[in-house]
Amino acid sequence: MAGPGDPPPRGFSGGGDDEYRSTVFDESFVRAARLQEFSARERLADCEHPVRPLPPRPLRGKPWRGLVLAVLIVFAFGAVVYAGVRVQQQPVDRPGPRVMSSTVVPLSPDGESRVPGGRPARLLERSPAAEFYTGAAGVTLPPVRSTAHFADTQVLAALAVAKEYVVESSLNPEVLSGETTRPVRILIDPDQHAQFDRSIERPAADGHHAATGWLVRFAPGHTQFAGEGVRVRGTMEIRETEADALEIVTDHVFVYAVRPAGASGARPDGEAASLFTVRRELRLRFDREDLRDQHLTVERSEVRAGPMSCAARAHDALRPLTAGQSAGGDHPAGTDPYVRGGGDSPVCGTLDPSSLPRP
Repeated sequence: MAGPGDPPPRGFSGGGDDEYRSTVFDESFVRAARLQEFSARERLADCEHPVRPLPPRPLRGKPWRGLVLAVLIVFAFGAVVYAGVRVQQQPVDRPGPRVMSSTVVPLSPDGESRVPGGRPARLLERSPAAEFYTGAAGVTLPPVRSTAHFADTQVLAALAVAKEYVVESSLNPEVLSGETTRPVRILIDPDQHAQFDRSIERPAADGHHAATGWLVRFAPGHTQFAGEGVRVRGTMEIRETEADALEIVTDHVFVYAVRPAGASGARPDGEAASLFTVRRELRLRFDREDLRDQHLTVERSEVRAGPMSCAARAHDALRPLTAGQSAGGDHPAGTDPYVRGGGDSPVCGTLDPSSLPRP
């Protein structure tokens, strides 16, 4: 048997040191240690602390690699942020403003026939407008029903704005006399203000800039109203044209009692009142923004008005032929279809005698 001081026999797995026989404490392991044991002399001086911590060793290798990696990460993050900002700042393609197109047709009496004159009330009784309503009461709303994408309240809002536009642009005395256009302008989508302003300031018979395409106005100093109010009859139809747009089509006839400017209303035929008829057909569009702001977009306007001379500048202002006057030999000038850019093409119609008051 082995004594207490002898090493254990070969193959004997006993003792606390045997389990560490395969562990090699090489130089790198020792250098990596974070604690250092005191020497025998140091342990005599300080028996309570057998070890001490070592100061951190400087990093080995190439420290600039970590710095470069950090810089690359920062640059990559910055590039992603910049790309996102650029995408948000890119302008979104929006459709341009819708352009109103218009046709204004003066209606001239046939041949040498003269415009009937008389007292306004008597003329209205003998005209097709005898059963028309007076003023805004003639601009009636259709039944209000919701559509696929618009509630009945939105449909009603569109109809209300459309009626206000028809009333202000056809019945407001200050608009009719040419004193102001503001009550009409404020109802139009701001995207159309530039076209509207150009039409009022520099009217042209080009199909887009007729002042009388936007509103009814009479030439100042040419015509005055003879009373009795404006007689009105017409219809309004509404439908959904897109998921985000409503369209209203209005078709109204307006009958005005007029006399020459400065006339006193005396008995002579030259100063008697006469009737002037305007038919307006409008196509109005409402998107959701228009409904919110109580605006509308005028897409199309068709106007026929008479009795009036074919040579009258109907795109600028209306100049009725008054009691006792006739168109005579006034006809539109000839148009050469072979000439390009030859200017405005005259458009005129003949007023059916049945539309005039009966003698």
